[in-house]
Amino acid sequence: MAKQVTMTKKTDHTADENMEEGQDPFNDETQTGTDEPSTEATEASVEANTPESDDLKDKYLRLFAEFDNYKKRTIRERLDLMKSASQDMMTAILPVLDDFDRAQKNAEAQEKTGDPVLEGLLLVHTKLYGILKQKGLEDMDPSGEDFDPELHEAITEIPAPTPAMKGKVIDTIEKGYRLNDKIIRYAKVVVGS
Repeated sequence: MAKQVTMTKKTDHTADENMEEGQDPFNDETQTGTDEPSTEATEASVEANTPESDDLKDKYLRLFAEFDNYKKRTIRERLDLMKSASQDMMTAILPVLDDFDRAQKNAEAQEKTGDPVLEGLLLVHTKLYGILKQKGLEDMDPSGEDFDPELHEAITEIPAPTPAMKGKVIDTIEKGYRLNDKIIRYAKVVVGS
């Protein structure tokens, strides 16, 4: 037990002497008199690690690029999902809008202007359509336009009343709708032939 105490004091004493001389007691290089490791050893270790470090750097850059692409794709998909999340609900409400449109046409045909029930019905239609329009719903009424199979669904063809109406939409059976520039229901039309 006495030997250990003595050795500890001796080691501390040696460290104190080195500190007084301005040398680091834990640095072996100060004993040799050189402050830097040999240049040849450094160059050899750099040359030996260069291909390995280049591979690791390449792998890191590729992984970083993949992760960046993943983030961008996820954000894009999330935005698309948010835009089209209400598509099912909008599609379910479209028949109700059709019924409101038919009721409005019937009321205009009968010229009932003072009926409070009819006025209430038209008010509800206007509010409902306004709310859906704020959420991105647009109607497509293609009457008089050229028939486009990417926008319209032809129900039937009838002889065109004038030569200028050939290939054009004569009548719209059911309006088409877009939700945020994406077609959720094609317009059902009658085409002139």
